[in-house]
Amino acid sequence: MPGSGSGTKDDPWVLKTPPGTSEYTMYRDDDRDPAAIVCQVGKTTLLYDARALDDLHAMLVEHGDWTALGSADEQKPAKEGTVRPGPARRTTRSAAGTA
Repeated sequence: MPGSGSGTKDDPWVLKTPPGTSEYTMYRDDDRDPAAIVCQVGKTTLLYDARALDDLHAMLVEHGDWTALGSADEQKPAKEGTVRPGPARRTTRSAAGTA
């Protein structure tokens, strides 16, 4: 993953949004059940199932390290066999830091 950090809670990846105007952090949290990729954007925390990385790696190996992204309009299904984003669990933290 690009960006600084090692991808742990104590040393998260520090990334920039596609326009390069804002930063956010991500890290893998194997202590959660199920294990999660934690994305922190301001006070908002998004949680992604960490198995998705293993599944994506297996898919890329199967397809020769390249596959099309499954972009489509919200009302239309993405092309079968493509990478499609799944839903994230979202929590918003208050200024006190509680979820």
